[in-house]
Amino acid sequence: MKFEKFHLSEDLLRNLHDNGFFRTTDIQFKAIPSILKGEDVLAIAQTGTGKTAAFAIPIIDSIHASKSSKRSLGIRCLVMVPTHELAQQIGEVFNRLSKHTKAKPFALFGGVEQDAQIKKLQDGIDILITTPGRMFDLISQGYVDISHIETLVLDEADHMLDLGFIEDIESIKRKLTRRHQTLFFSATINPEIKKLAFSQVRSSAIRIQISPEDPVSKNVSHYVMFVEMDDKRFFLAEYIHQNPDGKFIVFVRTRVRAERVAKALERADIKSLTLHGEKDQTDRAEVMKAFRNGDCKIMIATDLSARGIDIPDVTHVINYDLPEKSENYVHRIGRTGRGFNKGIAVSFCSQDEKELLAEIEELLTKKVEVINVSKGDYQAVISAPLEDDIDRSLAAMLASEDEYKKSKKRKK
Repeated sequence: MKFEKFHLSEDLLRNLHDNGFFRTTDIQFKAIPSILKGEDVLAIAQTGTGKTAAFAIPIIDSIHASKSSKRSLGIRCLVMVPTHELAQQIGEVFNRLSKHTKAKPFALFGGVEQDAQIKKLQDGIDILITTPGRMFDLISQGYVDISHIETLVLDEADHMLDLGFIEDIESIKRKLTRRHQTLFFSATINPEIKKLAFSQVRSSAIRIQISPEDPVSKNVSHYVMFVEMDDKRFFLAEYIHQNPDGKFIVFVRTRVRAERVAKALERADIKSLTLHGEKDQTDRAEVMKAFRNGDCKIMIATDLSARGIDIPDVTHVINYDLPEKSENYVHRIGRTGRGFNKGIAVSFCSQDEKELLAEIEELLTKKVEVINVSKGDYQAVISAPLEDDIDRSLAAMLASEDEYKKSKKRKK
């Protein structure tokens, strides 16, 4: 459906067209009308389906329509998110879509100097996108006033629950004195999330669930390769060499492993970036900028740091370590195959991780296709020193999944 059908303002429609928004995704089609009506919304939708725009578009339109000038009379919408990177990302979406309108959004997060942020708040804003820590800090200092909030958005709510932000959410709800609209967005649903959601929205809330039978995008092809833990670095280097035009996010379990994998790739003459919690905010922002711009096409990340990130044209997600929580597989894989793009997900599974793979397959309700590696091919990959040019004996198998399928047919 075209966005014109929602009778949005001409200024907002122009922004949508300028940013490549021509037709709604399923979540946008179902959520925007209810949000425009002021109804509470509980939305469960897999990553990469356009959730941010689903709430940004109606919020911007409502604020724009109600104002006679750019002057702000107070923060009217509060968007709470779990991480700095997500606050920045959502802030960028709001900034792009509010251009030419009277709505004034601002992303607030920790890890950077607060003086410039305070000045921006004092100049007046309508929409605050923020992480709990910096927000509560500036509320206590008197620089953030939430008494005029009309809409509260809880985005990536399942992740906020994982990080222990439930008390922060409940604290904010208690501070909102006027009647307000609550929009609750999550990529996954489980008993804990359901309990949290129902405690935050009105009983009359509109409930939206996109593709509950398939928690991941149909645009993503899934593969698993059985590789022992100590051999994964060799197969990662080989796979990257065989897909030179790819843009990769490689997920690892810990910060230490992220740096170790990056050094292993460096020995194979492969440049990569790392993103994890031990980096300060400035470094993390530089990593994201370089990866987003394509200055480096390989980013090694932990789950917490890369959650919810929307980077254009990520072609491959590599699960170097399988996630300990099967739900995190959904979030990882959601970094590729976003919107109408296709994506490939490859998991390296060691003997010790087979139980984790079984849990993932149970969540997906299907088996992940196996890339079989013969003993000879396996030995050829791990025998090649990472300092030298990697052996190309697996070219037919690893060049692409299409080539792999062709080779499998030939063997038959």
